[in-house]
Amino acid sequence: MDRQTDGWTDERIERETALNVYEAVTSRRAVRGFTDRPVPKETWERVLSAAAWSPSGSNIQPWHAYVVTGGPLAELKKRAGERVAAGDPWDEREYEMYPPVLKSPYHERRSAFGKQRYGELGIAHDDWEARQRAAAENWQCFGAPAALFCYVDRDMGSAQWADVGMYLQTVMLLLRAEGLHSCPQMAWSVYRRTVAEIVSPSDGLILFCGMSIGFEDVTTGGTRTGRAPLEETVTFVGD
Repeated sequence: MDRQTDGWTDERIERETALNVYEAVTSRRAVRGFTDRPVPKETWERVLSAAAWSPSGSNIQPWHAYVVTGGPLAELKKRAGERVAAGDPWDEREYEMYPPVLKSPYHERRSAFGKQRYGELGIAHDDWEARQRAAAENWQCFGAPAALFCYVDRDMGSAQWADVGMYLQTVMLLLRAEGLHSCPQMAWSVYRRTVAEIVSPSDGLILFCGMSIGFEDVTTGGTRTGRAPLEETVTFVGD
């Protein structure tokens, strides 16, 4: 008899995912344009219940997720927009997004992403004002009707932060299985105080990132960023 897993049998899991996991991985990308079509609550519950099975060292499950929609999300966007318009300084960082000096080949990969991203928007390299306007769309969730904010306990170490990354990737792949897209955004960490006003996180948590979630607005365009060839990132050892 098949083992039951929250309504899914082993047979059904194998049947539904055998050909779709690769598609979910290769179709996932950071989407920066969403429609206002809402995400049903049952979809959230299905995705996040399954994502709870993400791996973590000794099964400590160090992630803390807050899902924001409707009125609270509209208020968050309003407050963030007001801060942008007023030129308020960013909140002090609780972690560094990148090393102070990004060595090769990481520097080149980041530069290539910037050229592609702003090139698609028709923004010149030296047009700082236009770049700031484009960046400000982060704090409007690119029009998405839903956002997830992921926190980690400040007492956790780098291994637990890696666990959080695996959890977020699992969430994003499950969203693809539901026909949804997402955009993970460390940018929200610089407006973490504004986010905290809305979600009231538990004491001792650090906001790692936000994630805009919804149905893609295909009229906004945007291509998938390329990846390094396999030989640059993978070494096979053995026969």
